[in-house]
Formats: sequence, C-alpha cells, structure tokens
Amino acid sequence: MHIVVCTLFPELISPFLNTGLLGKAVARGTVNVETLQVRDYAQDKHHHVDDVPYGGGPGMVMKPEPLAACLREAHGRCGEGGGHVIYLSPQGPSLTQKRVVELSNLEKPLILLNGRYEGIDERIIERYVHEEISIGDYVLYGGELGSLVIIEAITRLLPDGVGNRDSLAEESHDHGRVEYPQYTRPPEFEGLGVPEVLISGHHAQIAAWRQRMSLLRTMQKRPDLIEKFPLTADEIRVLEGRKK
Repeated sequence: MHIVVCTLFPELISPFLNTGLLGKAVARGTVNVETLQVRDYAQDKHHHVDDVPYGGGPGMVMKPEPLAACLREAHGRCGEGGGHVIYLSPQGPSLTQKRVVELSNLEKPLILLNGRYEGIDERIIERYVHEEISIGDYVLYGGELGSLVIIEAITRLLPDGVGNRDSLAEESHDHGRVEYPQYTRPPEFEGLGVPEVLISGHHAQIAAWRQRMSLLRTMQKRPDLIEKFPLTADEIRVLEGRKK
C-alpha cells in the first residue's frame, strides 16, 4: 500500500511511522508512506500558504495554488492513474471499520490531504478531492491526527500488518459488535477473579460465553450498533441461552 500525506507538518507524521507494529510494517515495506510539505509548493518568496477569507471572518484559509501543486506532485508519485484523494475534514462522514476495509482493498494509492487554520479553499475540494472523512464530531488544529488514524487502521489489515493475523478475527466493530472482555494472568487481582469458563479449557463454552458477552457489551455500551445491525436469530438464541 502506497500512501502520500500532504501536510504543513510532516514532522508530526514521521515519528509515528517509526513506532511499534506500524514501524515494523513500514520497515518491512507492507506500507510505504511519503510526506509532502505543502509550503514547498508556495509560489512567493515568503512561502505563504494561507490568506484572509473572502467575505471576512476570523482566521486564515489555506490558499489553493500551493495545495493544487502539492496534490499534482502527489499524483505523480502514485504512478499511472494517480491516487485517491481523501481530505480529512469534520464535514465528512465518520470513519468506520467498513470504510477502512474498503480503503485497504483499493487498487490505487491514497493521498491524504490535511488542512489547517480555518480550512482549505473550497475550489480544491471541488476540483481535487475524491472524498472527505472525519474521525469524529469534534474539531482539531488540523487533519494530521486523522491521517495517522487512517494509516494505522489500514496497515493493520494488510498482509504482515500485524504480528498475529488471528488477532484481527474478532475485534470490535468488525461485525457491528464490540469485543468481549479480555483477561490475562494473574488469576486474581485486587480481589477480582477471572470468569470460571475462561479457565475451564472447554473451548465450545468459551466461544459461547465470548459471543454472549460481546452482544451484551454492545447493547450496553454501543446500542447504536444494535440499531444499525439488528440482532440475528442466532444472536437472540445466544442471549436467551438456548442451544441450536
């Protein structure tokens, strides 16, 4: 997977790419991430990348010329056909695991465009952006953290993106349900024990317990997921404790 990040702060991106499992994936070549400094594409000697908004108002808006030049360079680095441009924006739909899976399967490289200040000139969105994505209903200084979220979420799904592929099989949100509770040693901690079924060695009972706890947790903590993905007949059976 090839990803190009267009940003005013490449120094925010690079350290993240050298850390933990993501750093190992980058070192293996599982994902190739380049950063382009938008300011390098400014057209004046002072490298201005922002200006006052037409119509007045607070703050500054990122100018279209440097952004367009940077995006053209990014497309060039993506090879024939260019890349798929994502603008990190609070106006976009929230990122979901479903969309992460779709992005991980794209045949084109990704170009992640990060705004700053009061945003970017709308004409860049109209002319160059394929989709906008938000990472939540809140506002940050810029899009860089959103880009890092996308990079990590996608990389985990790529071959060799995680150390143990089995760990991806039952994760939260993969099937519209949150994950079951996890426990490890010691068997007792500050007066709290581990559910007996997990140390029983009975794999079928453990699987049934995990499915039931996943459903109960989803109903308790993320009821919106139940509305979006209604309970199946099999899930209702599990909740009621009935056997097949």
